[in-house]
Amino acid sequence: MLKKIHIRLNRIYFFIFAEFNRIPMKIKYEDLIHQTFEFPQDGFRTEEGELYFHDIPLMEVIKQYGTPLKITYLPKISSQIQRAKILFKVAMAKADYQGSYTYCYCTKSSHFSFVLEEVLRNDVHLETSSTYDMNIISELYDRKLIDNKKYIVCNGFKREGYQEMILDFHEKGFSNILPVLDNMTELDYYKEHIRGKQVMQLGLRIASEEEPNFEFYTSRLGIRYKDIVPFYKQNLKGDNRFSLKMLHFFINTGIRDNVYYWSELAKCLRVYCELKKVCPSLDTLNIGGGLPVKNSLGFEFDYEYMIQEIIAQIKSFCNENGVPEPNIFTEFGSFTVAESGATLYSVINTKQQNDTEVWYMIDSSFITTLPDTWGLKQRFILLAVNQWEAPYQRVNLGGLTCDSLDYYNSEAHIGQVFLPKPPEGEPLYLGFFHTGAYQESLGGYGGIQHCLIPAPKHVIIDRGPDGDYTTKLFSKEQSYKSMLKILGY
Repeated sequence: MLKKIHIRLNRIYFFIFAEFNRIPMKIKYEDLIHQTFEFPQDGFRTEEGELYFHDIPLMEVIKQYGTPLKITYLPKISSQIQRAKILFKVAMAKADYQGSYTYCYCTKSSHFSFVLEEVLRNDVHLETSSTYDMNIISELYDRKLIDNKKYIVCNGFKREGYQEMILDFHEKGFSNILPVLDNMTELDYYKEHIRGKQVMQLGLRIASEEEPNFEFYTSRLGIRYKDIVPFYKQNLKGDNRFSLKMLHFFINTGIRDNVYYWSELAKCLRVYCELKKVCPSLDTLNIGGGLPVKNSLGFEFDYEYMIQEIIAQIKSFCNENGVPEPNIFTEFGSFTVAESGATLYSVINTKQQNDTEVWYMIDSSFITTLPDTWGLKQRFILLAVNQWEAPYQRVNLGGLTCDSLDYYNSEAHIGQVFLPKPPEGEPLYLGFFHTGAYQESLGGYGGIQHCLIPAPKHVIIDRGPDGDYTTKLFSKEQSYKSMLKILGY
């Protein structure tokens, strides 16, 4: 604790000194990082002024493949899954919790085959959100990566094609295909079209209330709290073709230690206990996802405390209401894959726009490669890959498009960006880290990019049996021919 206080005081002094005294600071970039954060830390270290990511020498990767470059470090996916499993196992043991725990991966976070292959090495289950997700499930089954006992939790507002494929899987013997009803009319389709004698498991999604500062107050997803029990009594009770197994709870801001989260969880638990008393088949509470991802070297979140508190509150609530403790499902997407990803760029030009405004122009676009930085003002860990022994300066980062919003000028821990000022004529490379969730699908991977900026190369990094790292080119930089074909030329 004293060390953390000392580091924070150093940060305050450091930036006051730099900004207000206006004294040229003959200080290295590595000194800035060490005085601002506890460094090195898990996943990040340096050797001879160059950055290593999970012990991968990034400069060697850049020399082999060039930039811009997306990388995915597969072992981090497995370690995140195992980390969460252990945290829930320990929390349940401490609370003498009687229910089981099931980890589901949200395919929408990253649909890539190499991601799903790594995920499924860890005995986890899957959550889907659209029709084409079901085609991926079919492909995984054909390749014998999953069997028909795997839980497939089907979320989202479902059009007929999605519902049809759910029933098709059910009829083919997928005993744990589990559509979560998003609205009260969704059940009508299943009632009309279900075939065979196998009972179909169902879930109900609660329409949780969003934070008061959100653009709208209630979720567009799910069924209102007060409608859950009446809906079950009127539409499912006594229908032997269906078994209501799961109540689904998720809030958009994710799992956070604040009054809002605990209040919404308590409301969900009240509904669960009320529903359980009239629905014997209900035995599972899906608390969704939203475990936070590290977006700064100064990030702090007590995962162990948070999970233990969630388990303790669920147990306490159920005991007080005289109902058995439910089995727990989670749907972790970003937590699973985000920290496996990185995006690397070169600084191709420095522009001095006025006395204090320096721009580093990168060899790609933030809008196309890291769309969350533009659309959501999301911040990622930003570090220089080389030149750690050079002095630093305050800069703005600019992308290649002609869009004025194609920039990055603040980090999660401070509203500024500091990077090395390399010696004249020497290259500077940058890395944005923990970018493995959503960025490719939101950016239009393999499609049309803003200003026709090509999608960068994508490299998969793994570890061999001897522990040495291996690299594999998954996709080349997008060609002009592929873009022109899409555009009809």
